[in-house]
Amino acid sequence: MDPRRARDPRFARADPRLQQLPSGSSLPAPTPPPFASQIASQNHWVENGTPSSVSLQPSSQAQTNVLQSNPQPVQSSISPNQPPSVYKPRPLFCVVCASNQNRSMEGHHVLAKGGYRVVSYGTGSAVRLPGPSIDKPNIYPFGTPYNAIYEELSSKDTRLYTANGLLPMLDRNRNIKLAPERWQESRTVADVVITCEERCFDAVCDDLLTRGGEFNKPVHVINMEIKDNHEEALIAGKAMLDLAAAVEEADDIDESIDKILQAQQEKHPHNLLHAVAFY
Repeated sequence: MDPRRARDPRFARADPRLQQLPSGSSLPAPTPPPFASQIASQNHWVENGTPSSVSLQPSSQAQTNVLQSNPQPVQSSISPNQPPSVYKPRPLFCVVCASNQNRSMEGHHVLAKGGYRVVSYGTGSAVRLPGPSIDKPNIYPFGTPYNAIYEELSSKDTRLYTANGLLPMLDRNRNIKLAPERWQESRTVADVVITCEERCFDAVCDDLLTRGGEFNKPVHVINMEIKDNHEEALIAGKAMLDLAAAVEEADDIDESIDKILQAQQEKHPHNLLHAVAFY
């Protein structure tokens, strides 16, 4: 016997490859090796000797993530022959009466409530409101706040000015803007000016001619003949809404204005005047 075999216990064991299996038995099925990532995660150590909790995903999951990180390009539904949309600014409407109290403020109210861009003015020399008699009107300079006029008339005769509609009108006005404004002192550049009587229409056109058209900006001046009372102002407010809707829907107001005014005249009772002026 080889003396090394006696000293080394490894040589005392029989070679398992030389052992024969009993007859009728089969070799055991080999165990599939674990994923390389699992082996790596089990043998992953940090520098200080503590096992790390970081594990790698199986290769199939990694392939799925790679496919997800590189999605196929999405085709656009916009046709290359489709023309680009052109920006169209919304028109600014300006409603004008004599004192910027009843008719123009009713138009201002309904148009603003309808979502339109709107301002309002008066063309008179001062703000004139009915008083206790025809020969005793209440006169205020433009710029006097609606609330100040309301408080003064309420202190004079609440019953009278509530009955004739002045206090409800002023209460509406003070919730829209601060004070009545005069057209001749304004510098707002509107697209459409709606006047409420012919003398206001003439005053606006004359004032625009006096300004000289330095901006060369066209403006359509349209007159609606409206009686100066609360009932007629309410009816005219609905007509202004229809006019504003037609103007805003038009692709080109300069080309469509004649058709718009014709449809407006057929639908509403107010006599219309139209002129093109320049700022």
